[in-house]
Amino acid sequence: MAGVHLCVAAVVAATIGFTASPAAAETLPWLPVNACGETGFNPAKEPPSPGGPPLPAIPPTVSIPIPYPDFVPVPVPGPRVDQTRVAQDLPADPCADPCPDLTDDVDEPESEPGSTGSAGSSGSSGSAALTVPKISIDPRPETIPIPVPGGPGPEPQPAPPVEINPAERGSLTAAMATPAVGDVRLVSQLTGQGSENRTDKRWQVDGTDLGITWETRPGEVAIAFGDTFGKDWAPPGAFGEDWRSNVLGHSTDTDLSDGMTIDSMVQDSRCHAAEIIDSRHVNNFETTTIPTSGFAIGDRQYLSYMSVKRWSMIPGMWYTNYGGIAYSDDDGQTWTKDQHAKWDNIFGARFQVSAMVPHGDYVYMFGTPNGRIGTIGLARVPVDQVLNTTSYQYWSDGTWTPVSRHLATPIVGGVASELSVRYDAAADRWQMSYLEPVGGSIILRQSSSPQGAWSDGATLVDTADYPKAYGGFIHPWSTDEDLYFTISEWDSYNVYLMHASLHP
Repeated sequence: MAGVHLCVAAVVAATIGFTASPAAAETLPWLPVNACGETGFNPAKEPPSPGGPPLPAIPPTVSIPIPYPDFVPVPVPGPRVDQTRVAQDLPADPCADPCPDLTDDVDEPESEPGSTGSAGSSGSSGSAALTVPKISIDPRPETIPIPVPGGPGPEPQPAPPVEINPAERGSLTAAMATPAVGDVRLVSQLTGQGSENRTDKRWQVDGTDLGITWETRPGEVAIAFGDTFGKDWAPPGAFGEDWRSNVLGHSTDTDLSDGMTIDSMVQDSRCHAAEIIDSRHVNNFETTTIPTSGFAIGDRQYLSYMSVKRWSMIPGMWYTNYGGIAYSDDDGQTWTKDQHAKWDNIFGARFQVSAMVPHGDYVYMFGTPNGRIGTIGLARVPVDQVLNTTSYQYWSDGTWTPVSRHLATPIVGGVASELSVRYDAAADRWQMSYLEPVGGSIILRQSSSPQGAWSDGATLVDTADYPKAYGGFIHPWSTDEDLYFTISEWDSYNVYLMHASLHP
C-alpha cells in the first residue's frame, strides 16, 4: 500500500508503550500487555506461526440453523427509563481494582487471555488426518413481536412548529488534493481487558465498539461506544448477558501520542457503565440503539443514533426503524430521545446512519441508509432548529431543498458506512472518514465545503493488515498533520486509538 505504513504485530507492544510480562512474551509475544501486567488484544494481523501457517481446522460438527417462530409480547408504550446515576470513586493507584467484588472471577477463564478466536490455533504445519464433520440441526427462535398495551410511557413532547426553509441554490468548491497519508500506527487499546483504561475493571466494559468522540466543552471530549458487554463477555464478537446498547465516557487527555485516558463514564450503579440511550432489546422490534455521532451547541449535547430493528443474516447489513437525535442538558449524564427528530426508514431512506457537524450558522448532517452498501447524502439545518425535521434542507443537484431527503444527491462516489466527519478550523477544511466495504479499507477524504467536491480517498487502514476492522471515527483534537481516530475489530470486539501522519 503506497505511502502508508501500518504497524505489524511484532512491534505493537513497543508502539503502544506497554511492556510485555515474561509469561505473555513467551506464550503470546504479539499481544500487548498494559502497565498493570494485564494482557490485551491486538487488532493487527497475527504474525505467522513458526514452521508456516497452520492448516485450517475442520469442525467436528456442522450445524444447520432452522428458524422457528417465537411470539414475544411487547408492551407499547414501553416502560419509563430509569435514569439513576451514580458518581464514580476511582482509587489513586490505576492498577487497583475499584470493585473486585463485582469484576473479579473466582474461576479461571476457559480461553487464553487476549485470544480472538483465530489466535492461538492448535493447528500445525504437519499432516492431519482427514475427518468428516457430523451434520446437526440447530433450531433457532425467530422473534415475532406482538404489541400489547403498555404502561404510561414517557411524557409526550410537543411537536415543533412547521418551519420550512426555502430552497437555495448552492455551488461546489474546487476539489482538493487527495490527503497525503504517511505513517499510520496503532497507538493503544482504549477498552477492554488489558487496555490502558482498564474499562473491564472500572466500568464492566469488557467488550464494546465504535468510540465516537466530540468536544463537549474546551478541554473535554465525550466518547460514545456501541453495544457493550460485561464480564461474561468472551471473544469473538458481540455477545453476553450484561448487554448495554451504548455507554458514554469523558476524557480531558490532550496528549494523544501515547493513548487517550478515559477519566470517567456515566454509571447507573457502582463500577457499571449505564446505557444512556434506552433500547427495547427485542429482535424484529428494536434490537438495539447505536450512537452514530455527537456534537455540542452551547451547554446542550446531541447524539445522533440509529434504532436497529434487526441484524441481517448477511454480514455487515442491518435494518433500522429510524435514525434519530437525543439530547442531554447535564453533560451527558442523562439523555432524552426527541420524539419528533426522527427520519423513518421508508424504502431504504438515507440518514439512517448519520454524522452531524455544527459549523457557522448550520449543523450539517451526512447520512447513509442502513447497512454498509449505501451512498452518502447531505442535509443542513440552522443551529437553533436541530430538533425540527421540517427545517432541514437537503443537498440535491446543486440546491439546498427542503423536501427531497429521499433524493439527496450522493456527495462522493461509491458506498460507505460508519461515517465520521470533522471540520478543521485551523486548516479551513473538512475531513471525512468511513469504511469502504467493497475494498475493505477505511478511507479519508477532504473538501473545502461540506457538499464538496470531495477529494479522492486515501487509505488509512487496510483490512488486510487489520482483519475485521471497522469504524474510523476522527478525534476532534486532530490537526492537519496529526490525525487521531478510533477503529474497532470484530473478533477482539474492542476499540483502539490510531494515529496517521498527514502531509499538508
